[in-house]
Amino acid sequence: MSAAYRVLVSRRVRKQISRIDRSNQLRIRAALDLLATEPRPPKCVALSGFESTYRVRVGDYRILYSVHDEIRVIAVIRVGHRREVYR
Repeated sequence: MSAAYRVLVSRRVRKQISRIDRSNQLRIRAALDLLATEPRPPKCVALSGFESTYRVRVGDYRILYSVHDEIRVIAVIRVGHRREVYR
């Protein structure tokens, strides 16, 4: 098994997560923990127009992130409701 990735969550993304209801916050945090071991889970979708940028679905919420394999880092770009996250 390969070594785990580091998941970087900026202050802005933490603030976005804090605005979400508690039960979904827990699900999002669990999904972020899973990304550390599996940066490209089977249900992730590569975003067109961006290199190494993916989205993963957590209920009605989406996590947008980029994977940097050479330094084993996942940078979370944005977390939000599906109707607002792409704006």
